[in-house]
Amino acid sequence: MAKKNSRRSGGRDKEPKEFEEEVLQIARVTRVVKGGRRLRFRVTVAIGDKKGRVGVGVGKASEVVTGIHKAVSRAKANLINVPITKGDTIPHAVKVKYKAAQMIILPASPGTGVIAGGSLRKVLHLAGVKNVLSKNIGTRNTLVTAQAAMRALKALRPVKESQKKVEVKKVEKVEKKDTPLDEQGRRGEAKEDGKSVKKEEKADKKDKTLVEDNSKKT
Repeated sequence: MAKKNSRRSGGRDKEPKEFEEEVLQIARVTRVVKGGRRLRFRVTVAIGDKKGRVGVGVGKASEVVTGIHKAVSRAKANLINVPITKGDTIPHAVKVKYKAAQMIILPASPGTGVIAGGSLRKVLHLAGVKNVLSKNIGTRNTLVTAQAAMRALKALRPVKESQKKVEVKKVEKVEKKDTPLDEQGRRGEAKEDGKSVKKEEKADKKDKTLVEDNSKKT
């Protein structure tokens, strides 16, 4: 019976996880106390659904597994939404300085790929960004670069607002172009009307002069 139950349980499909997890760093941390040294682990984990949501968390524990669980729970509490355009890139360039890290992230055309390294590459991959250019100037510390990457992605403006601004600018330009054309057309019509009136007046004057000349001759 036990074998049958194990087979049945093994044949079931596992439920898909909401977020994908990526361990960025596992560091051994020692603390000196009266009795000696206490060894602990500091685990940095990044999670994301590849649809715009990503988070980074840090967990400390005496065992690696419990540290990972703590880090994942903290990463879920620190989730942010990353705006992604139709070309699977970011809407605009962003530059962030955090502690000793200076990070520059630029949008790229489709087919470029993720030009990044270290923890920034993993964070962008989990966020769902497929085309981007980046440069990290300064420290190479994994935890600091991951936190700087999160600050840079958090500073991005939403895609909808940028699209609205572009549309409004286009409409304004069209309206500005249309208004003088309409005024010119109206002025042209008025000029044409004025010309026709002048022509009629000249014709009337000619008729009057002819009538006067004929009366004088008679």
